[in-house]
Amino acid sequence: MTTAFVLDWTAVCPLDRLESDRGVAALVDGVQVALFRTADGLFALDNQDPVSGAYVLSRGIVGSRNGVPTVASPLHKQVYDLRTGDCLDLPGVSVSRHEVRCRDGLVEVRLRQEE
Repeated sequence: MTTAFVLDWTAVCPLDRLESDRGVAALVDGVQVALFRTADGLFALDNQDPVSGAYVLSRGIVGSRNGVPTVASPLHKQVYDLRTGDCLDLPGVSVSRHEVRCRDGLVEVRLRQEE
């Protein structure tokens, strides 16, 4: 049985440093996180592509599929739901997602990790 636990919020950058519909990588408590700012809000996923194992999701193509905000891996083009981390092309494949918020103009991330 896998149990998720949540760490404290970590300030990453000012909100205005995140360009709309582009990703950026950040190191949060030793974990590479891909941050995205879209019209649908802020999203944070692990930066590691679960298919290739490379740390590249922050360089992915941001878009949407049927109204769902997405990012496509720049390597093999698998598409991930930014809200859940689920792969829309390969059932059972997902990337870990993390909580993200903007507080006082700063983007903060709170990691979700599996025990």
